[in-house]
Amino acid sequence: MLLSSQDISGDLAEQYGYVNRSLPDAELDAFVDALATRIAGFDKWAITNTKNLVNAASLPPDVEIAEGWDACIKSIGRPDTQRRIKTLIDRGFQKPGDVETRLGFALEYPGF
Repeated sequence: MLLSSQDISGDLAEQYGYVNRSLPDAELDAFVDALATRIAGFDKWAITNTKNLVNAASLPPDVEIAEGWDACIKSIGRPDTQRRIKTLIDRGFQKPGDVETRLGFALEYPGF
């Protein structure tokens, strides 16, 4: 998925295990509101400690995050990457619209 830069549907993301469920757009706002309300009702200490335990069990060590960040910054600075970013911005990247919401599709255009 990372190398292809292709968008995937919510249903496919669910099948791959990237998300735990996929909802139709018409149901998303109500689901998020209900979930946020439920979480807001829990004890703040318990929420904080649960998040800390999940982070401890699933995040890489800081040194690995730093290496990944350094690689990302080096990649962004490369001339070809800068050209591609400019092309995307010229086509509407970082603005509301099709390029922003369908980035994987935008990367398939000739000249990118």
